[in-house]
Amino acid sequence: MPSINASKVIWFNGQLVPWEQATVHVMTHALHYGSSVFEGIRAYATPRGPALFRIQPHIRRLFDSARIYRMELPFTAEQLTEACGMVVRENGLSDAYLRPLVWRGYGVLGVMPIDAPVEVMVAAVTWGAYLGAEGLERGVDVQVSSWNRVASNTLPAMSKAGGNYLSSQLIVMEAVRNGYVEGIALDVNGQLSEGSGENLFIIRDGVIYTPPATAALLPGITRDAVMTIARHLGYEVREQALPREVLYLADEIFFTGTAAEVTPVRSVDRLTIGSGTRGPITTHIQRTFFGLFDGSTEDRWSWLTHV
Repeated sequence: MPSINASKVIWFNGQLVPWEQATVHVMTHALHYGSSVFEGIRAYATPRGPALFRIQPHIRRLFDSARIYRMELPFTAEQLTEACGMVVRENGLSDAYLRPLVWRGYGVLGVMPIDAPVEVMVAAVTWGAYLGAEGLERGVDVQVSSWNRVASNTLPAMSKAGGNYLSSQLIVMEAVRNGYVEGIALDVNGQLSEGSGENLFIIRDGVIYTPPATAALLPGITRDAVMTIARHLGYEVREQALPREVLYLADEIFFTGTAAEVTPVRSVDRLTIGSGTRGPITTHIQRTFFGLFDGSTEDRWSWLTHV
């Protein structure tokens, strides 16, 4: 996994502050109870300079995540959108990963969070391919995890909340211990859900399948973009419940996510998928996706916001 490369400044509660001064108290509520929501956003280098990818849906989802947990943000969507552009510009970055974070801060001790202040920051760092640059081309080896995703009446999967990623940590740590790059989780009904931080796509006989939002997954913004691209390219895309065994019968499999982008899967539980490398449909979608940033794919959906 890529490590953190410190930038110069972070947008912190409305102001740009030096990286090393963007700190919180150790009694901050979110440190004790996981009371935070966040986003991951990419800024890509383009011929016209850095551009944020799908900034409006990301900021909307941040507010949606906060709403589910009754967190009232002290800034508007417009202010946070501007903050995202600001941290890219002020850090002199052409290609970056952005992390907006909203959390309940220092003030109360106890599970009841309402009286804890809500704080916000936006950071931007250089960050390469999440599952490895080689993985983008050759694919990655994954396992089906022994850990299930949470039931919908326990923790809401549609909120991109920090506490939800304790589940993700268990999934990926188990996978790495067992010699894999990533894990795929099932939902509580035994159907396919997602990876530790990626949505899942399976291709069989030219049709692209992906688990539905009801499978305890985060409905990804890159997931939505890839479904739009795939349909534009003429492929049939179906959202439906999928049993585990379809993984072993797939012609191609790939992950999507802001961090993972479009990453092929070359094996599951040591069973080779297709030819054991990136398949033709995955290649077509991946090249079209990355073409948005070098200009070879028309931005017909207005997904890029230049900063």
